[in-house]
Amino acid sequence: MSTKRQAHTVWEGNLLQGTGTVSFDSSGIPDQAVSWPSRAEAANGKTSPEELIAAAHSSCFSMALSNGLAKGGTPPTRLNTQAEVTFQPGTGITGIHLTVRGEVPGLDAAGFAKAAEDAKANCPVSQALAGTTITLDASLA
Repeated sequence: MSTKRQAHTVWEGNLLQGTGTVSFDSSGIPDQAVSWPSRAEAANGKTSPEELIAAAHSSCFSMALSNGLAKGGTPPTRLNTQAEVTFQPGTGITGIHLTVRGEVPGLDAAGFAKAAEDAKANCPVSQALAGTTITLDASLA
C-alpha cells in the first residue's frame, strides 16, 4: 500500500524581498517561515528547502540503516544522523554530506561502515536525490 504526504507553501512578493510560509498538511507540524535571505544567507529563525531536504534525508537514512542492521542480526541501540545540504545561489544544491554515529552492540567498525554505505545507496530519499553527490562519514560512537 502506498502513502502520500502533503505540504504546501504560500509565497507573497518577489524572490528577494518576498516571504513564504510552509504548511505541513499531513503531520500538522507548525507552519514554518521561508525567505530568500534565510535560504541564501543566515537562517535567522526561518527554514529553507535545503533544511527540509536535510530533515527528510537524515530521517530516511536512519530508518534504512536501522532496518539493515536489524536484518543483519545487529539492531542498533541508537543512531545519530546529521545531513548537511550545501546550496550555492545561482548553481543550486551542490552536495549532501551524511554523518552518522551509531551504537550497535556486536558490530565492528567495518560492518557498520558497510551497512551505512548500503543505507546511503538504498534509502528512498537518497535514490530520489541521485543526481546530487552524497558523501558519508559513518562510525561507531
